[in-house]
Amino acid sequence: MTSTFSVRNRLIVAGATAAVIGAGVVGVVTVQAQDQDPATRTPVVVDTADANLTRSTHLSITAATKAAQTALDAAAKENQRVSVAVVDRNGNVIVTLRGDGAGPQSYDAAQQKAFTAVSWNAPTTELAERLGSAPHLADIDGTLFLGGGAPVKADNAPIAGIGVAGAPSGDLDQKFAQAGVASLGG
Repeated sequence: MTSTFSVRNRLIVAGATAAVIGAGVVGVVTVQAQDQDPATRTPVVVDTADANLTRSTHLSITAATKAAQTALDAAAKENQRVSVAVVDRNGNVIVTLRGDGAGPQSYDAAQQKAFTAVSWNAPTTELAERLGSAPHLADIDGTLFLGGGAPVKADNAPIAGIGVAGAPSGDLDQKFAQAGVASLGG
């Protein structure tokens, strides 16, 4: 029992020592980072002329919901149980709809297909074909190179992605995703 207790004590002492040393380092960094003499500081000037600014186009939640519902309805017309996800340009989920009876794997797969499509600005059916020459693309976290993902574009730049998953083939998923894109006029 005493050897376990002494190991525990050693771990506690080692942790406390590391905390004290860490606090000392932070203290040194803090002292060195104190304000300089105001007379020696260089002022930061931000030029907000149009050439220095970027603007981006985003899909509204209303439009994303319309696209997702259109894709889900297209699948339901063919008696397919799918999930649909719409992500923004950065891959953040705007809306996800899980159709009645859709498999549990379809929810995440739809998000991954949408992310993949917007990341590469291409339908995932095309991207899946590229895996033959670049198989390591599939190693990128959060992507899924199966049919069912379609980019939404504005001026040929990706602004969102629609992913559909759960139909028995990627071709069907792709068809439903494209229906969602088409509902936006794209």
